[in-house]
Amino acid sequence: MADSIWDEIHSDTPSIPGNPFASGCLSRVVLDHVTSKWGVLVLAALASEPMRWGQLHRYVEGISEKMLAQTLRQLESDGFVLRQSAGTVPPRVDYSLTPLGDELAALLIPLVRWVGDNVQRTSLAQGLAETA
Repeated sequence: MADSIWDEIHSDTPSIPGNPFASGCLSRVVLDHVTSKWGVLVLAALASEPMRWGQLHRYVEGISEKMLAQTLRQLESDGFVLRQSAGTVPPRVDYSLTPLGDELAALLIPLVRWVGDNVQRTSLAQGLAETA
């Protein structure tokens, strides 16, 4: 048995399915979707409550309509987001996390918090502070 996740991922017979370090592994596609800037923020936003399109667009400031649509499609395709159409006029579409999305959001939210708490300590922030 591996001593750490690092050992587990790098062992000859990892106990986790998929190997994101292998170039042809499909887990890389999913990893790309969930760790993109917009993917992380959309998942974190939906962790608080289901949202309609406009609400989500306002909540995740700076995301274009095209990028929101693409991100939601990817996350829905991966099984993290559920799109529910009420079939009403005007159309009403709600987005929420699936149980798999809830699991993922529980892992991503501490990352988002950590970044917010430590942004001033990063070299990027230090570089920006020097030029201001």
